[in-house]
Amino acid sequence: MEQKPDSVHEMVTLVEKSNENDYLLLIPSSMSGYIPSYLDKDELCVVCGDKATGYHYRCITCEGCKGFFRRTIQKNLHPTYSCKYEGKCVIDKVTRNQCQECRFKKCIYVGMATDLVLDDSKRLAKRKLIEENREKRRREELQKTVGMKPEPTDEEWELIKIVTEAHVATNAQGSHWKQKRKFLPEDIGQAPIVNAPEGGKVDLEAFSQFTKIITPAITRVVDFAKKLPMFCELPCEDQIILLKGCCMEIMSLRAAVRYDPESETLTLNGEIAVTRGQLKNGGLGVVSDAIFDLGMSLSSFNLDDTEVALLQAVLLMSSDRPGLVSVERIEKCQEGFLLAFEHYINYRKHHIAHFWPKLLMKVTDLRMIGACHASRFLHMKVFKLHWFYVSTEFSNFLTMYFTVR
Repeated sequence: MEQKPDSVHEMVTLVEKSNENDYLLLIPSSMSGYIPSYLDKDELCVVCGDKATGYHYRCITCEGCKGFFRRTIQKNLHPTYSCKYEGKCVIDKVTRNQCQECRFKKCIYVGMATDLVLDDSKRLAKRKLIEENREKRRREELQKTVGMKPEPTDEEWELIKIVTEAHVATNAQGSHWKQKRKFLPEDIGQAPIVNAPEGGKVDLEAFSQFTKIITPAITRVVDFAKKLPMFCELPCEDQIILLKGCCMEIMSLRAAVRYDPESETLTLNGEIAVTRGQLKNGGLGVVSDAIFDLGMSLSSFNLDDTEVALLQAVLLMSSDRPGLVSVERIEKCQEGFLLAFEHYINYRKHHIAHFWPKLLMKVTDLRMIGACHASRFLHMKVFKLHWFYVSTEFSNFLTMYFTVR
């Protein structure tokens, strides 16, 4: 509750103790008819008896007398004032404009302080200080708002725990991938040999190396999905569609987060470290550039296992995959992952500006990689290089996987 002074003396003490900027905010001169809460409803100006608007230069005055006093001091006008009636004029709201000398004398008599009137330079300095303080308060409020961003609820923490454990359990080599990786020999994949569609070429030896790790990599993605209760509750047909849609995207993400800037390699399935050229000539073509670029970009994000896991869950639960039946249910699951993800980002407090929207853009990049890969290997299938993504073997693999489990 705001303190209200019982006397002019108490009011003077109260206002003098107040911060100058608080005072300015309390009684803005631009607000016509504004009466501060410390004034009585019918309080009058001590100079002319008009309706008072506030405490100005240590006295309760109206706006007119406040402005008159300020102009007189700032422009040093009082020596020019002259009374026609020997300085004995009665000053009220009717006569106040008839005698400037008597009005000014009354201002001084009632206690208006000349030392509180600022000259131009001091007024500009004060205005600058006020603006700086306002900007400081604005920044502080903004920081408070940022600091109040919601963090995960208990229910969301449980969801985050499930997703993280699913990822850790199915992520080859875990945090020891650098120690356990093997570099693909430099002479493999450096010179494309066999002609491929659209003028591209493929190094069959590199291609052969990659195909050896495809089935284990797919198995890990499927195992990740099967560890999520909300995924397992979906119809089997929807599960297969979701996996076929996200498999390349998740494998690309798992490779991208294992980009090593020192050797300029990606580690596939936690086993083989390959260069950009080797991945490109091994069958991925232009898709390899997108995966390497993503890896270079993500290296500055410093993602932990939970963030990678939640990215995978968001990719998995994409309700726009063609042929899905439980669209609304899948969309609701993805929204739950996204909300928990955003709250976890708030909890992590990354120091990258606009971290959350930038990270969401990586989902778009991964979707583009998946679409580009699918388009490319539709052509490769005609060329008799049956890559896992569109091959009947991949479909059979998923069908058999769900049948036996």
